[in-house]
Amino acid sequence: MKRLSLNWKVLLYVVLALYAVITLIPFLWALSASFKPLSEIVSSEPNFLPKSFTLNNFKQIFIQQPLFFRWLFNSVFIAISVTILNLLFNSMAGYALARLSFSGKRFWFFLILAVLAVPAQITLIPTFLILKIFGWLNSYQGMIVPSMVNATFIFMMRQFFINFPRELEEAAQLDGLTTFGIFRHIVLPLAKPALAAQAIFVFMGSWNNFLLPLVILFDPEMFTLPLGLNTFKGQYISYWNYIMAASMVFTLPVLAIYIFFNRYFIQGVTFTGGKG
Repeated sequence: MKRLSLNWKVLLYVVLALYAVITLIPFLWALSASFKPLSEIVSSEPNFLPKSFTLNNFKQIFIQQPLFFRWLFNSVFIAISVTILNLLFNSMAGYALARLSFSGKRFWFFLILAVLAVPAQITLIPTFLILKIFGWLNSYQGMIVPSMVNATFIFMMRQFFINFPRELEEAAQLDGLTTFGIFRHIVLPLAKPALAAQAIFVFMGSWNNFLLPLVILFDPEMFTLPLGLNTFKGQYISYWNYIMAASMVFTLPVLAIYIFFNRYFIQGVTFTGGKG
């Protein structure tokens, strides 16, 4: 029996190792291509390692592309703003649905569940029309406000707060804390695992967002990095060497966010299940 269990464990590790290799190969190829000249990338002869190693691709995007740092700033500013607002509003909404009693509570909960079933692409045109009415096209608020709450993470935070010990809140009430005081001083500090998991997903979603900037941004100075990368593709030629180099820079903030919040990540995802 132990022998059979060991064989299954070895097989599982082999499958996971193969999956990891298959997943890493495209990233490693992109990393290698970022140090190749364009002629080597588009040549018919396949090669994984660069034959003509060059740093000119990074020099091109950092020095000779004057808007690259502006695109980087736009992406960082929008992603951080969206992440902070989501952490605040999603947590408040999740706590209200989990703990507070108010008229229409079940209606709002089922409405949030209904929103989860709607693909984001369907809301692009209504979002564009609403932002046009407000005069927020081609602006930071046009990028931030539509993304500052997320039904998925409202539901996730609700699940977390449902499992939160009521005894702590009751003790805080006896000490004279208001509902908001309990949320601010007791609940949020103990919700770091769930908040960290949410921060990773929200930041990645905002950082990689391409469709919304494509629809509402038209001034090159307002472009985010995903939209800026698209400018390296022309009608007759695509500068894949510059795209790969910029993509490597593009991945660094996401990796930094994940490394910073990694110790909370698995715990946060685990804590958000439970009672309905």
